Amino acid sequence: MYKLIMDNYHKYLHITSLDRELGFYINTVGYTRIETHSPYPQRDKHPADHAFTWNRGRILDGFYIVYITGGRGMFESAVTPPMTVVPGTCFLLFPGIWHRYRPDPDHGWEEYWVGFNGHYPQHVMHRMFRPEAPCIQTGAPLALRGMFRQLLRAAAQSDYRSQQVMSGMVLQLIGLIDRDKASDQRTEDPAAGWVSTAIHKLQSELAKPIRMEDLAAAFPISYSAFRKAFKRITGESPNQYHLNLRLSKAEELLKSTNLPVSEIGYRTGFESPFYFSRQFKKKYGRSPKFVRTPMTDTAEKPPFSGRA
Repeated sequence: MYKLIMDNYHKYLHITSLDRELGFYINTVGYTRIETHSPYPQRDKHPADHAFTWNRGRILDGFYIVYITGGRGMFESAVTPPMTVVPGTCFLLFPGIWHRYRPDPDHGWEEYWVGFNGHYPQHVMHRMFRPEAPCIQTGAPLALRGMFRQLLRAAAQSDYRSQQVMSGMVLQLIGLIDRDKASDQRTEDPAAGWVSTAIHKLQSELAKPIRMEDLAAAFPISYSAFRKAFKRITGESPNQYHLNLRLSKAEELLKSTNLPVSEIGYRTGFESPFYFSRQFKKKYGRSPKFVRTPMTDTAEKPPFSGRA
């Protein structure tokens, strides 16, 4: 089996109705080493909906991660200019977006890939990555290569539950790539590092009142510049981000503990039960006391009214 994984290998997986219902499924996984001055892509080895030529490019209907571990080449898409691809680069393909890529004939390359789709990847990929920035230089080559090899082994041994196992691997792969993306952003964009530090403080001190002006004072920029950078990177203002963190933690405590609603409010930084209830209902559409699970909501339910 190990020799199989080190040789050129790919597989296109059967997708069942259950796989689609669960919302995360793998289309294909593979590994290819392209020698110098070899034809690319090898169209006879892939189904028609995945084949392409450099002149025509292609459009796919799922998400793909392509990881280049040797050689070099070129990538471009409908929303990006041509980009040089070097070892350690992951590039992401998004559904519905024209793209093309190929190794440099004088260098060839070594590529791993995995394709996947479903309503959960739709949410994850668009939340964590952007089609306009598809190339990510990775900083953990052994971890990524190891994860791709696990995917290849799982595909080679596939049975009726392999989809769920492989979906978990792809989520871990996405997490590794996102971590490397964040590291790149901190290197290229100092504000990303300051925002990351601020987020860590907000997450670790949910119960404490925090003035965002005081938080920003730890960094060599004005509060307005900090707020603008924070919103650019997270999509929310610092105050809104902190409020959503507190409400999310409160919802978790309501569902997993028997603590009184007022105590949960205090533990997540809300000094007034009324303000806690109002903000919670604004976000979740119902008051905190009606979020309890059946095991923990007996004291919170409204009295029964009406006739039997």
